[in-house]
Amino acid sequence: MAVLDRFFQLSERGTTVGREVRGGVTTSMAMAYIILLNPIILAGAHDVTGAKLTIGQLTTSTALAAAVSTLLMAFVGNAPFGLAAGLGLNAVVAYQAAPFMTWAQAMGLVVLEGAVIIVLAVTGLRTLIMNAIPLALKHAISVGIGLFIALIGFVDAGFVTAGTGTPVQLGRAGHLAGWPVTVFSFGLLLMIVLYVRRTPAAILISIVVTTVLAVVVNSVSRVRPGAWGVVTPRMPRSLISAPDFGLVGQVDLFGGFVRAGALTATVVLFTLVLSGFFDAMGTIIGVSDEAGMVDSLGRVPRLGAILTVDGVAGMVGGAASASANTVFVESAAGVGEGARTGLASVVTGALLGLTLLFTPLAAVVPAAAAAPALVLVGALMMTQSRNVPWVDLELAIPAFLTIALMPFTYSITNGVGAGLISYTLIKAARGRFAEIPWLLWVVSAIFLAYFGITALEELFVAR
Repeated sequence: MAVLDRFFQLSERGTTVGREVRGGVTTSMAMAYIILLNPIILAGAHDVTGAKLTIGQLTTSTALAAAVSTLLMAFVGNAPFGLAAGLGLNAVVAYQAAPFMTWAQAMGLVVLEGAVIIVLAVTGLRTLIMNAIPLALKHAISVGIGLFIALIGFVDAGFVTAGTGTPVQLGRAGHLAGWPVTVFSFGLLLMIVLYVRRTPAAILISIVVTTVLAVVVNSVSRVRPGAWGVVTPRMPRSLISAPDFGLVGQVDLFGGFVRAGALTATVVLFTLVLSGFFDAMGTIIGVSDEAGMVDSLGRVPRLGAILTVDGVAGMVGGAASASANTVFVESAAGVGEGARTGLASVVTGALLGLTLLFTPLAAVVPAAAAAPALVLVGALMMTQSRNVPWVDLELAIPAFLTIALMPFTYSITNGVGAGLISYTLIKAARGRFAEIPWLLWVVSAIFLAYFGITALEELFVAR
């Protein structure tokens, strides 16, 4: 115990081994849903060749990357943070990168994203970037990603579909019908009730209960083939199996720049860096504050090491083909149970590692059971909208475009680009050039080229 006390600074931070263990278990329960959810998100998309990733391999990759990343945070960052595939970042990989390149090339961009985060962390360039992007737009990006994630959840569950007379509609015929949608609706309502009642592991409990309901419904009723989506809920022959590491190491670092083009790949990489870096910063500061780890000047102990581990976690996630790993806000659940040091993360990482032996369970969970988590997380991310100064049109209009275009165009990249371009344009139109950091001019130019890439290609081809 004395060794643990000295290494993790338990006494110094006013905690005990027992509190750290309880906190670590709570965090693992609160974030375990990502082991089930991340494979469904990634397996629901296909790359430029039409290839899809398998649920079993993705589950192994997700669990492995989460366990390794969390253990790194424990021993290097000494912070009570669990890390796993980020719910904004995997959407970028699945819906923005993969359609233009192979899965290996998309995961290569994820590895590069982690490398960039590391460089930003160790060089201090994060300050320059954070000062360049207006705070209101940072909040707007989180809100827009939340809406986008929620829309993906509704679509995956069949609650929202492509309309016949409208772009989208309720259900498959303009109204809700069928067992999968019914199961989804039940799961969403259950999850909301448990979450607002602050039930520990509310998301995980809801996914498990809804999955059981789906299995029962599928076994006693006739559900048309394909109605459940990627996964049909039925019990596997065995609950335990050897992990399938087939996707680990399947990475092409720079092939995406060749396949999709340098501009498209660069914009996707920028979106990954922007989303991952600022989401991690907000989560780290927020959870640290709740844990009493922030000093009077607002500084977090070992922040440099924590941010570096976050970048390494991004690389680990890409190398394992699990998408970028980042700090999970669910770590706050463990902090609420008393977690204050990396010892809690040792427990969390070990428990996440144990899930490698139970990958068949992930093949039981249908989209109808997991999609409610997307909707709820989207709702939670929407709370950032309170931080946007809506009375200031110079900020409100770029923030609105950022938020609206992400779900309306099914593109995170489009929302980020529209927000930054409009902000730069509005400030320039009002003659407030001093309020436009030079970096925003560069980024705006990149996005203008991105939006006009077809016209530019036609222009050069015509010549």
